[in-house]
Amino acid sequence: MADSSPLGELPQDSVDAVLELNKDLERIIEAVENVSVELTWMGYDMVALRTSPELGASMLKLKEAYNKCRAIICGDQEPEMDI
Repeated sequence: MADSSPLGELPQDSVDAVLELNKDLERIIEAVENVSVELTWMGYDMVALRTSPELGASMLKLKEAYNKCRAIICGDQEPEMDI
């Protein structure tokens, strides 16, 4: 019997490999979840835009307003005045 460790214990190298594999799997699962969320939003946007084409123009105006507000709050750039 060359291996004197009990059956339930793994060598430290194996434990480290399993922990690294678990970390890799968690990262992959998180990435897949993020892709799933993005696809869900893309599908929602597609249905919403096909249902109401005016929504696209409205969303564009909202995005522009958000970018202006963000620029003012974060100090990224001077706001453009549209009068």
